[in-house]
Amino acid sequence: MPSVLFQTPIQFVTFSFASITKAAVCAAFACCSLTLPHFARAADNVIVLDSGEAQLTLIDPATHKVIGTEPTGKEPHHLMITPDGRSLIVADSVSNDLMFVDPHSGRVQRRVEGIDDPYQLGFSPDHKWFVTAGLRLDRVDVYRYDGENVTLAKRIPLAKTPSHLTFASDNRTVFVTLQDTGEVAAIDLPSQSVLWKLHVGKTPAGLWMTPGDRYLLVGMTGEDDVAVVDWKNRQLVKKIHTGRGAHNFRNLDDGQHIAVSNRVESTISILDYNTLTKVADITGLMPGPDDMELSADRRYLWVTFRFAKHVGIIDLSTHRLIDTIAVGRSPHGLYFANRAPVYAPNPD
Repeated sequence: MPSVLFQTPIQFVTFSFASITKAAVCAAFACCSLTLPHFARAADNVIVLDSGEAQLTLIDPATHKVIGTEPTGKEPHHLMITPDGRSLIVADSVSNDLMFVDPHSGRVQRRVEGIDDPYQLGFSPDHKWFVTAGLRLDRVDVYRYDGENVTLAKRIPLAKTPSHLTFASDNRTVFVTLQDTGEVAAIDLPSQSVLWKLHVGKTPAGLWMTPGDRYLLVGMTGEDDVAVVDWKNRQLVKKIHTGRGAHNFRNLDDGQHIAVSNRVESTISILDYNTLTKVADITGLMPGPDDMELSADRRYLWVTFRFAKHVGIIDLSTHRLIDTIAVGRSPHGLYFANRAPVYAPNPD
């Protein structure tokens, strides 16, 4: 019987799984309720996942200097804050585990084994569902979440190469891009069934839902545009030209704009999601812009440069790259606690 070991500075806690494919996956989410030491928080560190190094890099946001690294599992790509805000989940896709770190200091709290190929991950808006996309295993795993434990509901085969995901505000639907088939799939969470698939183009990746759940935006990494999907009517409405390798999104928290990284073009485009048009391009960047994070004052956009082993900081008032910081190989996920809200509010 496989077991999962969580190590904290206080104690070792062991949980066993009767059958991962059929029964409960009672993971270290339960450990969130344990009393853990509070790490010193002189400042909120910037946390960068170096997927090619099996490590995370910690950056002082004031000095823009690297202050340390922490080992992770193999190929940490994406991350997600827990609903209670006490932990940041790092998904180690090749090691088949989740690592929980303090979202302020970046210090490792515990590890959850037995979560297969968690390339991308996310919680539904009501926090009742936890979903992982297994890119190399061609499947999506849906878990129920009760605030402490996750319980596997179903593994859903979903070829080919499911990568990014986002949720509808109805808390029933999760959307997943399938990179090698050029499709977006919609999954019904209560029944854990595939509702439909829609072909949108070559190598779809990042997803973002416009306010009011009107349109689903899809970064077309195999093209030079963002696909606009009327998902309720299952129609591709238009494509917005951005740049080669349109990949991932970051809401700019102004009620109007969103940034999209063009990984091949090495630019970032600013879209008006109300008019579905491009309004600006940020150029003069390093190769391979990927994930982005926005400072709480909405002035600075941090970005990982996947092909350049650097993180950059863009002044949004001038659209200029003002600093770069050397990190490990293939930096991907990026987080800091003192950030602007990720999701634009839905209109009343």
